[in-house]
Amino acid sequence: MLAMNQVSSELSVMGGSLNVGPLELRLESTLQELMLHDSQVESEHLGKELAKAFAENPLLPGVILMEQGKLAGMISRRRFLEHLSRPYGVELFTRRPIKTLYRFAEIDILVFPAHTLIVMAARRSLQREPEALYEPIVVEFENQVYKLLDAHQLLVAQSHIHELTSRLLNEQTKAQMIQTEKMASLGRMVAGVAHEIRNPVNCIGGNIGFLSNYCKDLIELLSVYQEEVAEESRIIAEIKEEIDLEYLRDDLPKVVGSIKVSAERLTQIVGSLQNFSHMDETNRKPADIHECIDSTLLILRNRLKYSIEVVKNYGELPPVRCYSGQLSQVFMNLLSNAIDALMDKAESQPAGSTWKAHIEIATQVCSPPAGVTAGSDESWVSIRIADNGPGIPPAIQQRIFEMFFTTKPVGKGTGLGLAISHQIVTEKHSGFLNLRSIADSQPATGTEFEILLPISAG
Repeated sequence: MLAMNQVSSELSVMGGSLNVGPLELRLESTLQELMLHDSQVESEHLGKELAKAFAENPLLPGVILMEQGKLAGMISRRRFLEHLSRPYGVELFTRRPIKTLYRFAEIDILVFPAHTLIVMAARRSLQREPEALYEPIVVEFENQVYKLLDAHQLLVAQSHIHELTSRLLNEQTKAQMIQTEKMASLGRMVAGVAHEIRNPVNCIGGNIGFLSNYCKDLIELLSVYQEEVAEESRIIAEIKEEIDLEYLRDDLPKVVGSIKVSAERLTQIVGSLQNFSHMDETNRKPADIHECIDSTLLILRNRLKYSIEVVKNYGELPPVRCYSGQLSQVFMNLLSNAIDALMDKAESQPAGSTWKAHIEIATQVCSPPAGVTAGSDESWVSIRIADNGPGIPPAIQQRIFEMFFTTKPVGKGTGLGLAISHQIVTEKHSGFLNLRSIADSQPATGTEFEILLPISAG
């Protein structure tokens, strides 16, 4: 007897899903997850048994022939009925072993491991010769177990996966457009706020020098009065004691100096916000990479100042033609990720640990990367951002630049930061964004990203 059971399994692969009858197809669905026919038969069986099996099971696409437990071939329903319809076909093939018929109906068959991706199997299936295009496909499991897949079902599954892929790409494109628009809107808002702040800041900064000089002049005049007036009146003595004149004379220059330093810092912050806000630039312009990095560090200073040391090893860099606002966004994403990783590792350190969190930023002029041919005589710049955090596990390093891929908990990561950073560097600047990381198995080695940019690419 032939066993004609159909088996199916529910898919559980990452990457979106689509219901197809009882199945839920995903981008990485494999053949073993489709409905397969368990139709192995020994080649010594008579042809009439095969004819009976096809009559009782209209959906059976064919049978798998076995000899002494090994795969001997496959006869499809179409080829079997075609040979039976020939003159004397019934007499010739129904009363003889199936292997007799197989000598006439033999054709090259496709055999795929059960873990083969549906999209890969469909591609190979469509590459067959025209006469074999609709022949069933043999799916091989362990221990020489074989099952049969209808080619039509394979193509239907592949069509649904193609539809799912198109839908996911559209969703990703929309999400990326929304994120880009958010960043552009944020840039415009920050630019407006920075512009409004700059006017009063410039007023304070411009007048602080005059205020300092006025204070010096008044203190000097007061000293002359004290020298020229022999006797102080009772009222003057009381006021001097009340305002603590000596302390005031000593502290006033310090207060003015503090205001001056604060005004200068506020000017730097406003400048950093304006640099970071250049999100909607239409043309590349020469920019100081170090200024872009420093502006980003200034914005992140509140997260850095208490527990993370930043080491700068800046080389001599010429101005680089770039979209400075977009590069600032890249630096912001990379540095923010480094800070998050270091903070997570700091929380896991045992009491009394001497481990110290640090980020190293190094820049230098370098030769073009390997494989770059166009403009190969041009110099490039290298920007390395490294931390001594836990590193990125090798198993996921190939996926970190994928859209929506994140290892952060829900609500803390969108999976867009590195993907957009990669796009900005590679597509907008014709550069490279490379990762070098060693995971927790070697502590304190951390993660290093390297940005490679051509200096004057148009």
